[in-house]
Amino acid sequence: MGKYKICVYAICKNEKKFAARWYDSMKEADGVYVLDTGSTDGTPDAFRQLGAVVEEKDISPWRFDTARNRSMAMLPDDCDICVCTDIDEVFHAGWREKLEAAWRNGVKRARYRYTWNFNPDGSDGIVFFSDKIHARRGFRWVNPVHEILQYDDGDYQTVTVPGMQLDHHADDSKSRAQYLPLLELSVAENPNDDRGMHYLGREYMFRGRYDEAIQTLQRHLAMPAAVWRDERCASMRYIGKCLEKSGKSQEAENWYFRAVAEAPYLREPWIDAALFAYRRQDWELMTAFCKRALAITEIPDTYITEAASRGSLPYDLLSLGLYHTGRYREAAAAAETAAQLSPADVRIQRNLQLIKQALKQE
Repeated sequence: MGKYKICVYAICKNEKKFAARWYDSMKEADGVYVLDTGSTDGTPDAFRQLGAVVEEKDISPWRFDTARNRSMAMLPDDCDICVCTDIDEVFHAGWREKLEAAWRNGVKRARYRYTWNFNPDGSDGIVFFSDKIHARRGFRWVNPVHEILQYDDGDYQTVTVPGMQLDHHADDSKSRAQYLPLLELSVAENPNDDRGMHYLGREYMFRGRYDEAIQTLQRHLAMPAAVWRDERCASMRYIGKCLEKSGKSQEAENWYFRAVAEAPYLREPWIDAALFAYRRQDWELMTAFCKRALAITEIPDTYITEAASRGSLPYDLLSLGLYHTGRYREAAAAAETAAQLSPADVRIQRNLQLIKQALKQE
């Protein structure tokens, strides 16, 4: 055992196909604990054979916080550091050493780099810092879905672990059907939770229920606790998208501009505004928005970051705006960058050739 006793815990259901991959990345811990919530594919036996401690329990009615608290209860009392992950997540090797080096007396929680998804070429997509590592005492999970850790013993210290990396390899075969009713339940249980309100509005948007999404996101923005500008900006952007989908273009424009004003340090609202200008063929405005987005080089460590804003899209849009306003040389440079970032995108490659032809004819 190292400086601290470290234990990993997780919940699962029908995830036998991921068992070996997950366990292999978690076995640097002193113990690995799995709560199976009703598998029918042999998942519990697969984990037992690998060396995990497994319990089987039906959670009814289903709630993620109940399941996670039950899995946390499996951990031994002398565990110093608890590491909560999901079965479709994988740590990079050496994570334990990095965690022990950063942890110290008085620390109760740790943050680490988390890749939520990947681009088609294998590069990082959405990246932010997660914080599901915590001390054994004082923490519990709350909320039926999008559950969070709550500490009941006052203030505490959090440490960021340099070099620690967890990758999420999403299982797209899993249904999201349970998310909406659980989010509705979460908001009903805690109507003052601004985070839950934001997620509920976003879920309505994902499902095409635009009027409900707009109403819920506006409720989020009106909440006294909704002060995080990044998330407020996201709610404004989503309202703009819903309005545009509903055919209310002028109202949508107002919300896109409000999002830019709320968090001008993020690329995402500028890109949304640029896309809106593209759909209206306002090339000058689109060009200005793209240039403003590309001037932002610092990537925030929150979940708000979207992969598209860091890839070829800003350069692609910029090249189109410059081309349509007759600035072919600048357009070619932007298109070259877009093509380098997305070499398999046939449309971008074709646009680059067209822009080069226009440049030759000047």
